[in-house]
Amino acid sequence: MIFPSWRKSPIQMMGILNLTPDSFSDGGRWSDADSAVKHALEMIDQGADIIDIGAESTRPGFTPVPEEEEWARLEPVLSALIPSVDVPISVDTMKPKVAERCISKGVGYINDVNGLRADGMMEACSQGDVKVVISHMHGSPLETHSSKMGADYREVIRRFLDGQCSRAIEAGISEKNLIVDPGVGFGKTMEQNMEIVKDLSFLGGDHPILVGVSRKRFLKTFYPDEDIDEVTAKVSSIAAHSGASILRVHDVAKTVGYLMNE
Repeated sequence: MIFPSWRKSPIQMMGILNLTPDSFSDGGRWSDADSAVKHALEMIDQGADIIDIGAESTRPGFTPVPEEEEWARLEPVLSALIPSVDVPISVDTMKPKVAERCISKGVGYINDVNGLRADGMMEACSQGDVKVVISHMHGSPLETHSSKMGADYREVIRRFLDGQCSRAIEAGISEKNLIVDPGVGFGKTMEQNMEIVKDLSFLGGDHPILVGVSRKRFLKTFYPDEDIDEVTAKVSSIAAHSGASILRVHDVAKTVGYLMNE
């Protein structure tokens, strides 16, 4: 957890650990348990407060992964990592039964880019005292990268997140465990993505805000000639200045260094 001099509250760093063979930026690099655990430990040493593990890509054109295959990727890494570290482990999943298994295994966060829309997902996440990240995604997971939001995108995002938070509380998830994510890169135009990052105040501030811009395509639109991880650090800093409490990144060291040197 870092506390830059300009920040009134701490910023948590969420390090991304992709177990998928087809992730858009690092697919296949951490697909065996030993290399995955080693990379997680490296990110913790670099300043990660949370490790977010994903076993299904949501890149443009992704192919959905069957539940059992997703769990087969996750289980050995969770079994090795959870007893070995003192930071919470998050799992990035859209599937209720996978979420249930992860919670029973001892994860601290469920990070759902589908915003708890799957039948049974809210109930699954209410089974343990876990943090729950509710993201906004325009359209379904399979169509979100080919459909873009309109001019009222801020109102639509806010209304969706407020509604899902209310329904989550009704389903038994503690309000203190809710985190919201505006869903940068999921059905927004390049310009909308950047405007969201620059001003998160439209979300209202009722819940902590997670922002994940790491290595996403829109960054190259605005910073075409710069290193993608340097740009990630720069734009993540913009998000932190505008209200984000958790920054989800691939290169933890670079983002931590950027924030501390501002």
